Amino acid sequence: MRDMDRQLDRQFDEAKLWQAEGAELRKILADCGLDEERKWGKPCYSHEGKNIAIIQRMKDHLALMFFKGALLDDPKGLLVEQGPNSRSAKRLELTSVSAVTKARPAIKRFVKAAIEVEKSGQQVEKPAKLELVEELAQRLKREPKLKKAFEALTPGRRREYNLFVSSAKQAATREKRIDKCAPQILSGKGLRDRP
Repeated sequence: MRDMDRQLDRQFDEAKLWQAEGAELRKILADCGLDEERKWGKPCYSHEGKNIAIIQRMKDHLALMFFKGALLDDPKGLLVEQGPNSRSAKRLELTSVSAVTKARPAIKRFVKAAIEVEKSGQQVEKPAKLELVEELAQRLKREPKLKKAFEALTPGRRREYNLFVSSAKQAATREKRIDKCAPQILSGKGLRDRP
């Protein structure tokens, strides 16, 4: 690694989840010529200032999430979608030191491909214009302050709120979900951000 973040040494050494797996994954990433720094509270790896991947410690697995994983060639289907709202990121899910070691060639190949994606300037296709569920559209129309706060959110956060509200089967439930979310929207937070 060209630039390792020494502050992350402690995070790796004291990790309660996936400590050995994280250390092994870090060694592999060190061989890939990436810079390491702490972003969003996690070890993040970049190349020439562009984010390539981030290590995420989940309950059931250690993940190496590639920011533009959707653009990486993955003929064996090793990369997993982050979730239904994610358009760009995909991750490798690792559950043992031997799984990390076995994945070493794939990890190096994905890192190399991710660097090439960044160098080429490729972007993940923008989503179609967000069609708001009727109840949310009407509420934003009636409440200019809420509309302004909603429009100030990132596209992903707007999409996530819309999906959350629209997934309710009954109109009354959709209205209750909007009521519940309004304070967070007004404070500029996403659906899963802590209030």
